[in-house]
Amino acid sequence: MNKQTEDIKAIREMMERSSKFQSLSGLSLVFAGLLACAGAAFAYCYLLRDPSSTNFNRNQEILILLADALLVLLLSVSVITFFCYRKARQNHQSLFSSVTKRAAYNLLIPLATGGIFSLLFLFRNEIEMVAASTLIFYGLALINASKFTYSEIHYLGIAEIITGLLAAFVLHQGIWWWTSGFGLLHVIFGFLIYIKYDKTKK
Repeated sequence: MNKQTEDIKAIREMMERSSKFQSLSGLSLVFAGLLACAGAAFAYCYLLRDPSSTNFNRNQEILILLADALLVLLLSVSVITFFCYRKARQNHQSLFSSVTKRAAYNLLIPLATGGIFSLLFLFRNEIEMVAASTLIFYGLALINASKFTYSEIHYLGIAEIITGLLAAFVLHQGIWWWTSGFGLLHVIFGFLIYIKYDKTKK
């Protein structure tokens, strides 16, 4: 009886490996969240705390904020890729499997749409709505891709959408909502994933 139970468990684990992206590292989300907090701190201290103290015009400020966000995105993607690659090697799995490609496809469609939609707000100088739109579309992207990975990603997506909706209702506080969504929530859910899936397997 015990052997049958073990066999069923082994088959179940094999099926999960073939249909789920299990190389996602909780620590990668934690570091991505910390990078987002650092980027938001730079934007606030350098530009947003007292815009009159700088010599930049509105367009220059938008370009600096955009460069700041792109740098955070680039570093975050690099960190997540590094940690996921390391975890995949530890588990003797391929990082770029068919499951990874399906997850990336489902993630990128709403993410790219949200990025273009947010740029329209920037070009129209409606910067107050950028935080809300990026958070909402990012949440939708996470929910869309969550069926290929841990269930916690689904709940992270819901939390991002709620944060984005709050940012839309309470305008002119976008930097704080953006920090909460891309920074604090990533740190919290990253620790949860690390404790549940990463630490227990060490």
